[in-house]
Amino acid sequence: MLTVVIVFFILLLLGMPVAFAIGISGATFFITNDLPYSIVVQKVISSTQSFTLLAIPLFVFAGNLMNKTGITARMIKLSNVLVGHMYGHIGQVSVVLSTLMGGVSGSANADAAMESRILGPDMIKRGYSKGWGAAINGLSSLITATIPPSMGLIIYGSVGEVSIGRLFIAGIVPGIIMMIALMITVNITAKKRSYKPKRVQRASFKEVVKAFADCIWALLFPVILIAGIRFGLMTPSEAGAFAAFYAIFVGAFIHKELTFETFIQTLKDSVRDIGVIMLIVAISGIFGYGIVYDSIPQTLASLLIGITSSKAIMILIIIAFLVFAGMFVETTVCALLLTPILLPIVKNVGVDPVHFGILMMTVVTAGIMSPPVGIALYTVSDIMGCKPEETAKEAVPFYIAVLAVVLIIAFLPDLVLFLPNLVYGS
Repeated sequence: MLTVVIVFFILLLLGMPVAFAIGISGATFFITNDLPYSIVVQKVISSTQSFTLLAIPLFVFAGNLMNKTGITARMIKLSNVLVGHMYGHIGQVSVVLSTLMGGVSGSANADAAMESRILGPDMIKRGYSKGWGAAINGLSSLITATIPPSMGLIIYGSVGEVSIGRLFIAGIVPGIIMMIALMITVNITAKKRSYKPKRVQRASFKEVVKAFADCIWALLFPVILIAGIRFGLMTPSEAGAFAAFYAIFVGAFIHKELTFETFIQTLKDSVRDIGVIMLIVAISGIFGYGIVYDSIPQTLASLLIGITSSKAIMILIIIAFLVFAGMFVETTVCALLLTPILLPIVKNVGVDPVHFGILMMTVVTAGIMSPPVGIALYTVSDIMGCKPEETAKEAVPFYIAVLAVVLIIAFLPDLVLFLPNLVYGS
């Protein structure tokens, strides 16, 4: 398996698309172990034959629909009303918007790019540093890693056979904690830079109520979603189908902004996004077979338990490993390849799989803003018109805030498990 990992990283460093790097390195395992090549084809097909994974394309389609039907604009208006009186208010809008949009897009990369395009020009116009703006637009998107419906949690739950309903509910509190931590950091850094508020006074109660009323259909969506899954009205996959129908209904009949041309364009965008994700999911089955064949989870578990029997130290070691993995490998790939390796290990030391899922997806999603391979780091820097090095430098205070949240999640599991235990039972 070591040869496979080496080939994988060499191909990544050479700039090969990640799906092909996974496929070629996975095929290398079959060549070096003289296994039947027919298994390669079988694993590619079988990896996609999961009813639960059907939720991914449906939620991607629903998120794209909602972004095209005026929901995002209404969310921005609500965010402005809530935080317009704070220092660095557009940065605060980015954080609040990510929290609200987590229940719509489910994708950190999509959220980071969208906010940079929409909020970036106004940030630059008001004299905000391009790197600072790119940093907060990128790192605020990490909130979508836990706020339902998170694509990462769906993949983790599918691969690890963990309740997606519990994962969705468990992500709410960590998402809010992340929002608070980033808002505090924005306030501190914006004050030092004299990024003045948009308004002197807080919005009136009437303004807040009006803004909430304009967004009510978007805000109801995650609530209906979680309630539907909890009470057995729909599975996660059926929830994805409901999300797409809901987005079409709201866009066409309530906001009346979904035209036939917009619908066709959304279909095209969704096909492209879904194709990228599902190609990685399919190809990762080859790699996953090698992991199981070589008993990697058992070997790694024995190694780590040999180092320490302390649950706290074990968690810290795994966090460090996930941080490193997230710096080089895309979030979806990390979830697909590392879940079957790490989940048996953490279960062995008494870590709840739901708790670990929230922790893991928060850490690996942070990799999208970490050099040298972070996709969102380069995306937001390009949109904001600055160098990735500048963005990474300006992001240091926000990295510290994210690390603090990760440690809170890691060592206060009751915060994560409180809601799922309350709703589903312990």
